[in-house]
Amino acid sequence: MTTPSRLPDAYGNGGGANLADILERVLDKGVVIAGDIRINLLDIELLTIKLRLIVASVDKAKEMGIDWWETDPALSSSARREELARRDGDARHEELARENAELRARLAALESGRTREGS
Repeated sequence: MTTPSRLPDAYGNGGGANLADILERVLDKGVVIAGDIRINLLDIELLTIKLRLIVASVDKAKEMGIDWWETDPALSSSARREELARRDGDARHEELARENAELRARLAALESGRTREGS
C-alpha cells in the first residue's frame, strides 16, 4: 500500500515542466541579473566590477531595445560589409589627400618658376 506524498509538486499538479518549458519561459520573459563588486581598502577603491547579464530571446531583446549584435562586425555580415566600405572610404580619402598635397607642391614650384622668369 502506498501513501500519497504530502509534499507539493514543484511545478503544480500534473503540469510537470521540463527543461525545454523552463527555457522557453525564460527566453519569452527575459531574465536580468545585475550586480556590482567593489573592493575598498581604507576608503580607497581598488577594484570595481560591474556585472550585467540579460538572457532573452532575440525578439524579446529587440523589443527591449537591445540590438547591438546588428552593428557588431564580428557578429553581423552587413555590419562587416559596412566596416569594410568605411575602411575603403578612409583609404580613398587618404589617397586623395596625398594626391592633393603633391599637386599643390607642383603648382607652387611652377608658380615660383614663373615669378623668377617674369622678374
